[in-house]
Amino acid sequence: MLALGGSLQPYRPYLVPKLLLINPNTTESVTQLLAQAARGALDSTVAVTSVTAPFGAAYITGEHSLAVAGHATLKAREQAIATHGNFDGCVIGCFGDPALQAIGEIANEPVTGLAEASMRIAARTGPFAIVTGGHGWREPLRRLAFSIGLLDHLVALETVDASGAQLKADPKWALDLLGAACQRAITVATATGRTPQSVIIGGAGLFGYAELLQRSVSVPLLDSVLCGLQLAAERLRDPSL
Repeated sequence: MLALGGSLQPYRPYLVPKLLLINPNTTESVTQLLAQAARGALDSTVAVTSVTAPFGAAYITGEHSLAVAGHATLKAREQAIATHGNFDGCVIGCFGDPALQAIGEIANEPVTGLAEASMRIAARTGPFAIVTGGHGWREPLRRLAFSIGLLDHLVALETVDASGAQLKADPKWALDLLGAACQRAITVATATGRTPQSVIIGGAGLFGYAELLQRSVSVPLLDSVLCGLQLAAERLRDPSL
């Protein structure tokens, strides 16, 4: 459990801190998966509201759908605030973080993206690698790593020839594919003299796969959804993080 502990420092005097969890994809089952992850990871002192993007791609796969998802994520937050009032934190539940900077520019609450959070947490222990679905994610993820000052920590980035939706739909096949990609990432990075201290398994739809893959991979695997929730919980305590 990601217990908050300590004294909370919310922006508004709520007895229970409110966390908004946005699925920038339009697939409701992904929203449900994110909500399930939040129930298991966050303690009961956090009230989580999960919402789905009102338009855009069923599953974001690259630059075009990412751009549309940025607009949709902004709209989802606006609608959620209109319905539920202000929040103490916001999580963008996509490994690509659409509208992360845009929401951060206008929000009073701390905003956390799955990819940003995963990279920050991975970098705490040294260089890291990323494994995710869809070749269209390579450049967006490198840009994001650069924007948060962690490109030098990213020593390998392996994308598999399958979208997150396809990987979510066939877990057995996905685990074989992702496991091989993890081994490639470790081998490639180690050959340069920089062995990753962790490998991020990136993708909202891939929640839980890191745990299933861990026994076959020699370095710690990080689940991007759990990383996002962990950093969001830390930011409820200290919004400056």
